[in-house]
Amino acid sequence: MVHASAATASHSVLPASGGQRSLRPVDVRAASFRTFVRGTRVHDCNARRIGRRSIAVTSAAADRVRLSNPAAASLRALLAAPGILQAPCAHDALSAALIERAGFQVGFMSGFCVSAARLAYPDTGLISYGEMEDVGRHVCEAVSPGFPFIGDADDGYGNAMNAKRTVRGYARAGFAGILMEDQVAPKACGHTRNRRVISRADAVARVQAAADERDEGPAGDIVVFARSDARSAESLEEALWRVAAFADAGADALFIDALRSREEMQAFCKVAPGVPKMANMLEGGGSTPICTPAELEDMGFKVVSYPLSLLAASVRAMENTLAGIRDDGYPDESTLPTFEELREVVGFPQYYEEEARYDTTSE
Repeated sequence: MVHASAATASHSVLPASGGQRSLRPVDVRAASFRTFVRGTRVHDCNARRIGRRSIAVTSAAADRVRLSNPAAASLRALLAAPGILQAPCAHDALSAALIERAGFQVGFMSGFCVSAARLAYPDTGLISYGEMEDVGRHVCEAVSPGFPFIGDADDGYGNAMNAKRTVRGYARAGFAGILMEDQVAPKACGHTRNRRVISRADAVARVQAAADERDEGPAGDIVVFARSDARSAESLEEALWRVAAFADAGADALFIDALRSREEMQAFCKVAPGVPKMANMLEGGGSTPICTPAELEDMGFKVVSYPLSLLAASVRAMENTLAGIRDDGYPDESTLPTFEELREVVGFPQYYEEEARYDTTSE
């Protein structure tokens, strides 16, 4: 289904003051990932399985197939439902699985954390699209079919055409949503120095390209989160202008990074009514005030991410354990899971249960 705003928007046109922009209709039956069974085939002569995705009906107009995306349907249903969504950030498959295991409804794959965990590099634009997409595929495969993960796509890895390819790749990887920003390459972490943004026209074109790929591309639906870093690069007023324009260009959700006060956060939530807003609670000393989920919901936020919690906890735990091995010759077992607990976390019981189906030793 094509957004009316995406099909008709001009780069210079903003939503009318006080206008409402509703979410696209959601098939609640498709929204539940429990209805999407791994291995189920679409009843069509050309249907086939591709990873965690299934082929949708061929479009007569475009004469091409579009993949369905149960994770995107799940995320759209969550965004349309009451309540704020807490999204801890993963950096690999195991951390993604732990997020679902802990009972969260949605997760986020952080570029900062993936760059650190995969490359031991800072979040300064050094990690590539291919590396992020590869980690994202493992992240999406580590959770239940249809469990929604939002993928950080940095600056889209190029111009509007690169952004379209990035959207297509993230949707094929199984992401429910994609976050794309308006920084100049090489990008930088949102709460660090030396950030610059591309022109208004290029920023809006990038979002429109992402929305077009969402609506027209072969990889199917994905929820487009449009981010602006203009608050730090230029001004709050510029950031507010940009996210309003991003909504007009077809973005499904909006995010301004590094807002500096509750008043700025409230001003952001007044832009583009009806379009979900995301907050970022950067742990350990970021620019944005730390608020409770209830406080954020009262301001008007729909999604809150926790970008560094799991990575930071992992780093501190590994440092402490390594110090124990170095200084005492053996780690403090009271800080570690038992071997049985660790086997359970990584799926040995499920593996053994599945393996038993094919046991030939008793025959």
